[in-house]
Amino acid sequence: MAKESSFFEKLKKGMGIEGPIEEKTEEIKEKPPRKTEVKKPKKLEIKAEPIEPEVKKDIEEPEIKREEINEEKTSSAKATEGKEKWFEPEGQLAIDVYQTENELIIQSAIAGVKPENLDISMEDDVITIRGRREKSFEDAIHPTAPENYFAQECYWGLFSREVILPVEVDPGRVEATMKEGILTIRIPKILRERKRKINIKRE
Repeated sequence: MAKESSFFEKLKKGMGIEGPIEEKTEEIKEKPPRKTEVKKPKKLEIKAEPIEPEVKKDIEEPEIKREEINEEKTSSAKATEGKEKWFEPEGQLAIDVYQTENELIIQSAIAGVKPENLDISMEDDVITIRGRREKSFEDAIHPTAPENYFAQECYWGLFSREVILPVEVDPGRVEATMKEGILTIRIPKILRERKRKINIKRE
């Protein structure tokens, strides 16, 4: 019996040893798939975060560049427009200046110029005439090509003229009129007696 008991005890011990080993191996086998399942979604989330801002940057950058290009175009257009006005040539107005007994008269032929397109100013002994002669409405819309001209002597555009007045005048009574394309400026002279007779008093 002792032998049998020892045999059974050995058998039990052997079974007891094998049991926990199998359980351990089963536990070890089950753990790795759990770990891999948890890791997979984390990787996808991390990849998704940097993609979104990159796409937004790609979309926003062209819009910003377009705005910058448009601003540059408008600013350059304004600059060229200002340069064209700044460098626009001015014609010199042809005038006649003469005097009568009481007035100084300035005349100029400015046919085709409207009174509202004229600016006449006076400062000290200088009178300034500025204006613009516009082309016809039809010619402005459909301009004639330069090669179609046989003669081109008329001046169109801005013109000006400064006149230094040769005599003393009264600037408060200047008159300007336009009749049949002729501008006439009348400026009253200040008359001063050069010689004065001195009467002798009797005492």
